[in-house]
Amino acid sequence: MKTISPVELQKILVKNPQAMLLDVRTPVEFAEVHVPQAKNIPLDELNPGALALDKNQPVYLLCRSGQRATKAAEKLAKEKFSQPIVVEGGTLAWMDANLPVARGASKVISLERQVRIVAGSLVFAGFLLGWFVNHYFFILSGFVGAGLVFAGITDFCGMGLLLAKLPWNKRSSEH
Repeated sequence: MKTISPVELQKILVKNPQAMLLDVRTPVEFAEVHVPQAKNIPLDELNPGALALDKNQPVYLLCRSGQRATKAAEKLAKEKFSQPIVVEGGTLAWMDANLPVARGASKVISLERQVRIVAGSLVFAGFLLGWFVNHYFFILSGFVGAGLVFAGITDFCGMGLLLAKLPWNKRSSEH
């Protein structure tokens, strides 16, 4: 997978403001903070076949830290896009490099934090219910733990995909 540093990408965007930069985070995450030239298409809505883009031109991909952008690059590569390029470290690295961002008024909880909150709550609930109600509820904690291990090994998080579909993650953005 091809990658580019935020600083290198900024140089390209200065020379060519029309370069295609896709931010694949949720609309709410995008509305909070994003690279000004970025176009928001959430990963779960990304349909490479529907993009009106030249498949031989570079498509720069950005998310919070790089994981969703890598998934988006894989989707584009399967559709014969020759130059999907992941921005190393995502929006976090972009901001760490003190590059320009557009900020919205609201502060949101990132999708990654939402996953940790829900997973932790389910494990804790499974423990309490298993201890005080019926020992079969311990299966809930085991199931969530197995899911987290699976997500860590495969880099596929079903819980994250489900949470991305919730209404508070679907608020439309201006860009």
